[in-house]
Amino acid sequence: MPEPLLLAQGITKVYPDGTVALTGVDFAVQPGEVHGLLGENGAGKTTLTKILSGLLPPTAGRIVWKGRPVRFSSPREALHAGIGMVHQHFALVGPFTGLENIALGAEGSGLLLPVRARAIRRRVEELMQASGLHAPLDLPVEELPVGVQQRLEILKMLFREVDLLILDEPTAVLTPQEVDELFPILRRLAGQGKSVVFITHKLREILAVTDRVTVLRRGRVVAVRETRGTTVEELAQLMVGEAVGGQARRAPRPPGEVVLRVRDLRVPGPAGRPAVNGVSFEVRAGEIFAIAGVQGNGQSELVEALVGLRPWQGEVELLRQSLRGKGPAQIAALGLGHIPEDRQALGLILEFSVAENSVLGRLGPFLDPLGGVRWRRVFRFAQDLLERFSVQARGVRAPARSLSGGNQQKLLVGRELSKAPRVLLANQPTRGLDVAATRYIRDLLLRLRDEGLAILLVSADLDEIFELADRVAVMYRGAFTGVLPAEELDRERIGLLMGGVVGVRE
Repeated sequence: MPEPLLLAQGITKVYPDGTVALTGVDFAVQPGEVHGLLGENGAGKTTLTKILSGLLPPTAGRIVWKGRPVRFSSPREALHAGIGMVHQHFALVGPFTGLENIALGAEGSGLLLPVRARAIRRRVEELMQASGLHAPLDLPVEELPVGVQQRLEILKMLFREVDLLILDEPTAVLTPQEVDELFPILRRLAGQGKSVVFITHKLREILAVTDRVTVLRRGRVVAVRETRGTTVEELAQLMVGEAVGGQARRAPRPPGEVVLRVRDLRVPGPAGRPAVNGVSFEVRAGEIFAIAGVQGNGQSELVEALVGLRPWQGEVELLRQSLRGKGPAQIAALGLGHIPEDRQALGLILEFSVAENSVLGRLGPFLDPLGGVRWRRVFRFAQDLLERFSVQARGVRAPARSLSGGNQQKLLVGRELSKAPRVLLANQPTRGLDVAATRYIRDLLLRLRDEGLAILLVSADLDEIFELADRVAVMYRGAFTGVLPAEELDRERIGLLMGGVVGVRE
């Protein structure tokens, strides 16, 4: 094997609070290869790439770039050396044009000088032709789809003549069609001698686009594999350290009565623009109604309106009772359970104990006649919750912060289900979970559906949508572009709907 373009040896990172993010990590990227970096949230992927791109210093270890030891003190230094990173949250200036964003920050860009501006445009057009990354250069980027914005981010790196391009979860905000367009571009760049580090937790994408893959687990490298010699099953087992069950089967089930009815829902967004614009749907007992779409198209505002956290117009009925004017506590009392998209910011109080978090929002049954808390009853309830939902914790008195992400999510789900809701609103229920915890939550949602619970699922994960949903609505810029039964779904069709192509409506 030739000398690596980049070699990281013994990389260790310990944060000031004592958290060990990486331990003795070795990582090598060859010239002209697409190298996958795989691992669940918390595995150390982001920390490693921040070190490689100059955002963080390592606590120990060394980096060899093009055969010479280096130590970057800033992303600018790494970029100057030829290493560029496109983060999951883009660093573009919305009102600026595509060309202005590409040239922004480049030494001597001089867009105000007509001669220099023409030279920059010619260079960018040459890059677009060579790479296949075509994008409009004269429109404000805030008017462009996220897939086009990502192309501009990559062009910005190529304009700076990087030899190693690091992409952090590049498909998280793309439609299936945009994913299909991205992969050949990455292969084309590799064929031109560029190297790409492709960070993801999606196993099938690793097999589709990479040459080799490094698997991280709990801050350590557990395997390096030639992609053509591995499988989804092997990678899943390497990620979590144990065999993981396959996809559950969603059995046909006739839905019951309508328990949640939404008509012409309108929710204001920033600058007076509607975040949700005239959405209508129904959710029935014993079905999973899913809302799919690229994040940022009004899904969060829709959820916040339904649970009483945001003002809205239109009609919303839960069990034939209007939710107009009702707050979160009243809506929950009527029978709406809520799994929020950010368990740490919105679902749990991390400094509170497991026991305290288990009764958040329903303390009434645990109070004595004088208003004091019956702690023995709380502790018994919390212990039962841990056992019923397989929550691994040091005990009911342990702070919620000490639980892993998957166990925090199980605690949150268990708490909401203990309220015996008639409708469960599950917003990104498996985001950031490892494969085993994801499998647990999905199996649980299917079992609840089979027991007659009405579930409104909001998810940006198409695999999750296809596995769980009985019906799917696709949301784009605050409206539904289509509502389809599961048997009529395919990736091409749902991708078109996610991109704004209007399809079948109820």
